[in-house]
Amino acid sequence: MANLKEVRIRISSVQSTQQITKAMKMVSAAKLKRATNAIIQLRPYATKLKEILGNLSASLEGSSSPFIQEREPNKVLVVTVSSNRGLAGAFNMNVIKTTNNLIAEKYSEQLKNGKVSIVAIGKKSQDFYEKRNYNVIGNNNDVYSALSFENVSKITDAIMAGFEKGEFDRVELVYNRFKNAAVQILTTEQLLPLPKAEPVAKEKASNVDYILEPNQEKIVTELIPKSIKIQLYKAVLDSHASEHGARMTSMDKATENAGDLLKALKLSYNQARQAAITTELTEIVSGAAALNG
Repeated sequence: MANLKEVRIRISSVQSTQQITKAMKMVSAAKLKRATNAIIQLRPYATKLKEILGNLSASLEGSSSPFIQEREPNKVLVVTVSSNRGLAGAFNMNVIKTTNNLIAEKYSEQLKNGKVSIVAIGKKSQDFYEKRNYNVIGNNNDVYSALSFENVSKITDAIMAGFEKGEFDRVELVYNRFKNAAVQILTTEQLLPLPKAEPVAKEKASNVDYILEPNQEKIVTELIPKSIKIQLYKAVLDSHASEHGARMTSMDKATENAGDLLKALKLSYNQARQAAITTELTEIVSGAAALNG
């Protein structure tokens, strides 16, 4: 009977876990809807801003903006966007692995010389790199508490200021780009210096007619920092939506697995109970037969 008691306790435990995972799935589904709306609303703006910079790409060559000046990448900063919480499958670990692969493949020499720094957006990546004694700059774990363009822009301002002062020569960005609830695309982009935009075809360029006020140089100089801020904000929104999608999918699978485990445990319980009853009946019959004999 002790075995039956253990199975009953296990069944109760799995049922409790199943209720938790089902509730977490529902919460993530609700948060995913809001996060998806935010990234869908931003994408057209970010695309149009990139298009305008592409159409003005000829002016970037002579621009005095420090954010387009290519330098030898002796000092590198990697911005890795993860989440504050787990229970989202391999979401956080995939970002960390991609970041590690990027550093190993492109910046191994800089890493040996201690010239690789990390800006972690999210507690999971922050803890990972701090425990491994990387040069982690700042703490941005509170950004998800009040996710807004203004709060993310503070991080971008600090990064741009460091780049302008020569504290690092290149800034790479690693994050999960949201496609749908089940698919997140790991993405690596160069944040600084701003990559050269692809030249616009002549036939398309001839159809573009901008009236620039006060002048082209001033507009381009103001658009470049704006574009960098939008790029990082978009990455954080993408990652935020991807996190909830990954957690919803993970909790859905966990709920299904709990259901399968419950079926197996209930079958085991019924078999053990049947065996116990059979044993008791056998003992009663044997006892009765012995008394009659």
